[in-house]
Amino acid sequence: MARGKPANAAKRARATRSAGLVPLVIGLASAAALTGAAYITVDSASCASPAQYIRHDSHVELVGGCVDGADLPAAGTPKSGTVVHGNYNP
Repeated sequence: MARGKPANAAKRARATRSAGLVPLVIGLASAAALTGAAYITVDSASCASPAQYIRHDSHVELVGGCVDGADLPAAGTPKSGTVVHGNYNP
């Protein structure tokens, strides 16, 4: 028998290349599945009127869309009066 690489070295090299290909294929398939799920989710979320931003004198207001402004907390008001954050400067 000749010195150097054994007879089955080529088979092992081919096996390691295909073993590196399997995670790549799984990653691409999962990315495609997540992209499809995101597209279907966004496509099925329909609103009566699309949202638009309107600039007023000193602020920007979101008008329309799926979110009702009454469901959102008012800006600048904490949810509970007992929490004081470390960067709070009165």
